[in-house]
Amino acid sequence: MLSSLRTRSFVALALLPAVLIFVVFAIIPIIWSMYYGFFDWKGLGAAKFIGFKNYEMMLQDPIFWRALKNNLILVVSAIVGQVPIALLLALLLLKNSFFNRIIRSAVFMPMVLSTVVVGLIWGYIYNPQIGLLNQVLETIGLESWTRAWLDDPKINMFAVSIPINWANIGPYLIIFIAALQNISSEVNDAAKIDGAVGSKKLFYVTLPMIWDMVVVAIVLCISGSLKAFDHVIVMTGGGPAQSTELLATYMYNNTFTVYRYGYGSAVSTMIILISALLIGLNYIITKRRS
Repeated sequence: MLSSLRTRSFVALALLPAVLIFVVFAIIPIIWSMYYGFFDWKGLGAAKFIGFKNYEMMLQDPIFWRALKNNLILVVSAIVGQVPIALLLALLLLKNSFFNRIIRSAVFMPMVLSTVVVGLIWGYIYNPQIGLLNQVLETIGLESWTRAWLDDPKINMFAVSIPINWANIGPYLIIFIAALQNISSEVNDAAKIDGAVGSKKLFYVTLPMIWDMVVVAIVLCISGSLKAFDHVIVMTGGGPAQSTELLATYMYNNTFTVYRYGYGSAVSTMIILISALLIGLNYIITKRRS
């Protein structure tokens, strides 16, 4: 009993610094931001309490709804793009051969790069005059397909989503490879004896065994897509005409460009609420499916 108490005390003391850092740099700023969301504050001077006025203005602003729509496009593209591609690559690269290790490193490499660098690289790829994409299309005789990819409101959000997905497949690849390697050989042998091979093994043995990791990956996709910022700021700045505006860039512009700190705090609170709602819906859907 005494030994168990000592172990728990040691664990609590070991975790205390990390918990304090998390509370100071995450929980307290969130609470502080929620508090200022009820005020009209320019960053200097006295803050005027206005209740839910910031939220009313937000819900009446068409740019907010456009930013929310764009974020939802990113969420869907991340779930449809990052998770299935990472899972497919994990299945193909599961064997620990030299060639597979090289491919894994290549897939993970974009994650090592700064998001600003990724945005600049893809900005040059999409450049209508000197961009690689248009040059390739011209070379293979598809001149009619060339366009200003980041300036066309019909496609620029999808163009923005590609580099974001490209840069974030790596971590999910590592997660899925670790989960697949964690499946015991006894389970695989039993599945083989029962005749579960190919797609049957994938859907009735492999996926159920790693389903928790798939759910974690989807949650990370949702949270990551809702806080996307750097790629868009570098490639488009939210333009043209707010056609690629995201919730994070909308919050940034209102807070640090026009100095509406109270309004920006309300937007940040709304981002948290939307994230919690989508993650909760994901939990309900995946729980029923599992």
